[in-house]
Amino acid sequence: MGWAGPSATRQIADLGADVIKVESCQYPDWFRGTDTRPPYHDEVLYEKAHWFQLMNRNKRGVTLDLTTAAGLALVKRLVADADVVIDNYAADVMPRLGLSVDQLHAINPRLVIVTMPAFGMSSIWSGVRAYGSTLEQASGLPSVNGGPDDPPTMLHAALGDPLGGLNGAAALLLGVAHQKLTGLGQHIDLSQVQCMLPLVAPFVIEQSATGATSPRLGNRHPDHVPHGCFPALGIDQWITIAVRSDDEWQALTRIMRRRDLAEDTSLATAAGRRHAEDRIEEAVRQWTKTVRPDVAMNTLQRAGIAAGVARLPGDLPADPHLVATGHWQAVDRALVGPHLLPSVGWREDGATHPPKIRATAPTLGQHNVEILG
Repeated sequence: MGWAGPSATRQIADLGADVIKVESCQYPDWFRGTDTRPPYHDEVLYEKAHWFQLMNRNKRGVTLDLTTAAGLALVKRLVADADVVIDNYAADVMPRLGLSVDQLHAINPRLVIVTMPAFGMSSIWSGVRAYGSTLEQASGLPSVNGGPDDPPTMLHAALGDPLGGLNGAAALLLGVAHQKLTGLGQHIDLSQVQCMLPLVAPFVIEQSATGATSPRLGNRHPDHVPHGCFPALGIDQWITIAVRSDDEWQALTRIMRRRDLAEDTSLATAAGRRHAEDRIEEAVRQWTKTVRPDVAMNTLQRAGIAAGVARLPGDLPADPHLVATGHWQAVDRALVGPHLLPSVGWREDGATHPPKIRATAPTLGQHNVEILG
């Protein structure tokens, strides 16, 4: 449900696996935008949620009421013929339905079972329910984001979900490899919060080694000056710039036509520029505000300075790189209509474009007859 589990299975579906998504009419995937108000049903809004289209392409879908004997019997029939079962429910949900790890393995001993609750199946917090934003807080990441005077700063992207999903896909593939080699099933217990800890690990190491962590810098950098995101010409247009050496600093001053900064010996080194960071950033802003972001990016990159446009979602379908690689695929789904979906980020050897999206996200119960008979 939601993002983490469906993201994991979408990676596998994109690789060609036959993924069957099990929902119920009583409790559909909440990424459908579940709502009890009349428009949700009258306008079929549960089929129009954009996030659901992204997470569930290339899958088939059935609806089963697992609280009934008939529904439970049908899902067990699917399990008997499956290679993998994966869920991202809280730790107690599947056992309460009569689908614990032991019960599933009793049906199919070669089954790879991936469970991915927020804090794993066996920790002291295993019964705690959480969303991606909860995981972000529990990981400690907000405490190292933001500026020095900010409160803990979230990314507002529920980062725990996609990271849990990527790790879930890797864990699933590991289980299948083991299954192919040995013929045996296994249970993989994934803790979504622990999937986030590599992002925080450098700060944990620093704290354990020195007794403190480095101050938060916002968009600034501990070594590179200037380093940040600056307004460009146009409405809500921005460009990121990172000056990584003293030579790059001189190149930037030439581009900005700021001979006064170039000749200021106090700014010749990163350490010196650190003491004048506010003044330097204001000078950069005065230049970037007069230049369109792509022009600024190309000019800076030609001079060897790291720079990139902070793209807006509406800009991405026309982004030259994404267009050249065929990243966006046009699809047409019932009740949604024509729209774009992103491709996977990889290409097979010799291919100029990514694999074609085989199917749009299933409508609720779309494949009931096909799969269940």
